Amino acid sequence: MRKRLTKKQKKENIIGYAFIAPQLIGFVLFVAFPLVFSLYLCFAQWNMIDMPEFVGFMNFKAIFQDRIFWKSIGNTFIYIAIVVPLTLFSSLSLAILTNRKLPMMKFFRAAFFLPMVTSTVAIAMVWAFIYQADGGVLNSVLAVFGIKNPPNWLQDSQFARLAVSVVSIWLKVGYYYIIFDAGLKNIPKELYEAADIDGASVWRKIWKITVPMLSSVMFFVTVMLFIDVFNMFNEVFIMTSGGPDYSTYTLSMYIYFYAFEQFDMGRAAVASWVLFALVGIVTVIQFKIKKRLVYE
Repeated sequence: MRKRLTKKQKKENIIGYAFIAPQLIGFVLFVAFPLVFSLYLCFAQWNMIDMPEFVGFMNFKAIFQDRIFWKSIGNTFIYIAIVVPLTLFSSLSLAILTNRKLPMMKFFRAAFFLPMVTSTVAIAMVWAFIYQADGGVLNSVLAVFGIKNPPNWLQDSQFARLAVSVVSIWLKVGYYYIIFDAGLKNIPKELYEAADIDGASVWRKIWKITVPMLSSVMFFVTVMLFIDVFNMFNEVFIMTSGGPDYSTYTLSMYIYFYAFEQFDMGRAAVASWVLFALVGIVTVIQFKIKKRLVYE
């Protein structure tokens, strides 16, 4: 049988519930309710003004028959193939190179992290100027080296996706560099000293000590990078607006277009749940292979 609470215990419970009430209310209003409502909107048509109208699977049919929707998914996976490995390699390389006592090392660490605390919109506008076809910094430098017809970086579908990927990598490297740098400091120095006694080369120590000991950190970085790339929006929107010919269009831009430009919240909700499903599937796959690749 349940033990009856004393007045003091009831008072303590009320105080406890009062403390968690703001967080609980916030969760219901800004997480639980929007989640359930977006699921309902997948089967409704709503322009954010009139009452939602139930339309069944019409939104799903419209989405899955849309060429641009599939192209945005394809672009997203292309970004993943470019941005994830290059960001992982660049941030880890920087962490290894700066993991020593050298002059001005604190300045370099701050400089690497600076893009993460700078406005993405401002950075994207600066890079758009760098990539500008006429008078842009990059093409001006290429002209100095004798390249007479440099690419039109942001207006050519062959180069636009690569140009945006470079900016995305540059934005993300600093943050993951800090994570790898912290991970390197947790590796016991005795392992490297033993390897030095055995005559191991630098590359041997990196491959046999650094990489295995950082495998859990690398797994975390990889998962976060996948989520970051799935949500790519700011740099693409500012630099190319998804063009040319939707070659840089992402799934996040597709959701934004139908939600806030077409005011078709039904399509936007379906696309959002597709994005959620893709992120969930990829994350589950990563956790499935974690046991094989991560050294505990």
